[in-house]
Amino acid sequence: MGKLIMIVDDSASLRQVVGIALKGAGYEVLEACDGRDALRKLTGQKVHLIVSDVNMPNMDGISLVREVKKLPHYKFTPIMMLTTESDMDKKMAGKEAGAKAWLVKPFQPPTLLDAVAKLVLP
Repeated sequence: MGKLIMIVDDSASLRQVVGIALKGAGYEVLEACDGRDALRKLTGQKVHLIVSDVNMPNMDGISLVREVKKLPHYKFTPIMMLTTESDMDKKMAGKEAGAKAWLVKPFQPPTLLDAVAKLVLP
């Protein structure tokens, strides 16, 4: 069984592109369309990494990081932000909330997979 990675993005096409790259590398994928949807889908299963956009409706990515870190099952789950945001203040807010990595869109799948490999523990 492969490692499970949750992709959180309001863009279905982006979730699909990231999902294809991850599945091609042997990961299992769980998708959510925003932060609230992601929290609903975190039901106690082992998630090895969360890859989240920053700008989403209902609950943005940085708020999601804060909420995930409050959950006993997930407080140590690494979270990578995958976003068009490159503003240093946003990056600092993400880091302070608990995000472990920040990858700016557009991205190349090998770059994404390198970052994922560094964050997903064996």
